[in-house]
Amino acid sequence: MNRPVDFKLKTRPQLALESYLDALLQEATAEELPEPILVLEPAPAVQAPLDEFQLAVLEEQARDAQVVVPIVPQPVVAAPAVVEPVVEVHLPPSITPPPVRGDERPAWAAEPFECLLFDVAGLTLAVPLVCLGSIYSLEGQELTPLFGQPEWFLGILPSQAGNLKVLDTARWVMPDRYRDDFRQGLQYVISVQGYEWGLAVHQVSRSLRLDPNEIKWRSHRGQRPWLAGTVIEHMCALLDVAELAELIASGAVKTMAHAKRS
Repeated sequence: MNRPVDFKLKTRPQLALESYLDALLQEATAEELPEPILVLEPAPAVQAPLDEFQLAVLEEQARDAQVVVPIVPQPVVAAPAVVEPVVEVHLPPSITPPPVRGDERPAWAAEPFECLLFDVAGLTLAVPLVCLGSIYSLEGQELTPLFGQPEWFLGILPSQAGNLKVLDTARWVMPDRYRDDFRQGLQYVISVQGYEWGLAVHQVSRSLRLDPNEIKWRSHRGQRPWLAGTVIEHMCALLDVAELAELIASGAVKTMAHAKRS
């Protein structure tokens, strides 16, 4: 019965009805209901002429009876199955790291740190645990493709943390020798802390503790800004997640610009 009506068009019965409802609202907010609530017996009907309030009620009921609101059934959307992580790998930093040193070491490399080793098309990569989130298995899972995405985008993986944008890691870390068969045999997706994407990998090896002095750091990143350095003892490359994120963001922007031009 709450319908916006121009004040100039209101009839006397409507004004009486609004005045009565305003009075009820003021009484309800000014005092509490008594306990217990009494149920009153209805008073005997008395034949009496209708007053202005009753006329207004009848007038509003007549208007409401003329309005039919159709009920539109909503489509039932099946929610995709959420993939639970195999293991949580994120470790919070134990101390606040000092500023980055002059040899381009990341902040997390100020002291010995834990890393996760995984394999991408035969290349072993090491990533600090503070940069990672969870490991998800791709066994029995199908990624949801999205139209108009670049080649390095494999699809969406629904997880407890949200929809992960799965990346073809090999396209980023070895673009010069990439082959289409590198997409075969991908077994895990490793989510990256602070980002909504994950790295598709072939194998997850183990975790190890690295000393910054054991790493051959790169002073100039060149064409591979994601490569922070190499660990000769373990024959692996150390991945700089922050630099990889910037590289992915710039690659996505270029892809969108190319799509607009075409």
